[in-house]
Amino acid sequence: MPFPVGVAFTRVFNEESTVVWQQSRWLPAIVAPAVVAAGVLGVSAASSVDLPGKTPEQVLALVAGHTVDAFSGTLEQHSELGLPELPDVGTPTGDDVAAALDLLAGSHTVRVYVDGPSKARVQVMERFDERDLVRNGADAWLYDSSTQTATHFAVPDAASGHSDMDPQHMGMTPEDLAARFLDTADPSTEVTLGDTTSVAGRAAYQLELDPRTEATLVDMVTIAVDGETGLPLAVTVFAVGQAAPAASVAFTDITLETPPAERFEFTPPPGTTVTEHAKKAEGDKRADSGEEPTTLGRGWETVVVLPAGSAPVDALQSPQLQQLSTTVPGGRLISTALVSVLVTDDGSVLMGAVPPETLLSLASGQ
Repeated sequence: MPFPVGVAFTRVFNEESTVVWQQSRWLPAIVAPAVVAAGVLGVSAASSVDLPGKTPEQVLALVAGHTVDAFSGTLEQHSELGLPELPDVGTPTGDDVAAALDLLAGSHTVRVYVDGPSKARVQVMERFDERDLVRNGADAWLYDSSTQTATHFAVPDAASGHSDMDPQHMGMTPEDLAARFLDTADPSTEVTLGDTTSVAGRAAYQLELDPRTEATLVDMVTIAVDGETGLPLAVTVFAVGQAAPAASVAFTDITLETPPAERFEFTPPPGTTVTEHAKKAEGDKRADSGEEPTTLGRGWETVVVLPAGSAPVDALQSPQLQQLSTTVPGGRLISTALVSVLVTDDGSVLMGAVPPETLLSLASGQ
């Protein structure tokens, strides 16, 4: 599906690789799709730049053939999802809902370091605090300076060099987001080229993806592609009926060199409370118990469905989540510019880049 909701859900509900800032298993499943769609922030307007003429197919081939696997840079993320303004709850102190919702609002600056498929560091820089995700081979850390907490865990499939914590699969870079949109740019998507532009000082082509359906909240997606390497440098998502971008992520600076090895080393600062994340026993997979998320529909109209009991009662009682949702027959509904989420009374969750009415209809069996 072009909109990366299903991938985010599947990853969040894999206990071995829960890539979230706090420990709640269900709550990030609500916010992750919007965060992943938003990626990490804003694209500056730029005049057209000179690049060799190419067709959309040639730019797609440029992206598919790029070999950049080591870089560092700063990302800016911006979200205008139409969420209501939440009261100031201060610095999150163990409130998973507040911490996750914080990533959905406004703008964030993120430092990213990548060295191949098994080394990455992502730093979300706030005014006074910092949140880090660090992977170095088989080890990974999540750290939040505001709560002085860190979680250490082993990365699944580390020996093979592939896991949901590969930089290319974490939803943290324009490359990852672009891949999720482009993987299913089928006949349901019109692909064209806009004006050339400049991102982080690099000349770029602009792919434009236009859904050929009115049954989605996504109006258009633009992807800025580095004219020299083919590396995606920015992704901007426009919502139906909204003139300004609903979400964007772009490099403001980037260096195409291997970062120093020490960038991927992490030692918890003194005073940090460290939690060891227990590795799941071999063969213990959610697929064995039939708890894997399922999908309905296809393309831009895809809806991800999580089974009954996926949404715990304590998460639903969060004041922030209560304020974001409205009561509907059979459950509670969260509606944003790009994502709709329905939590039913039995704890099932339906989500997609579709109008709320679509989820309500599916839930009622219509």
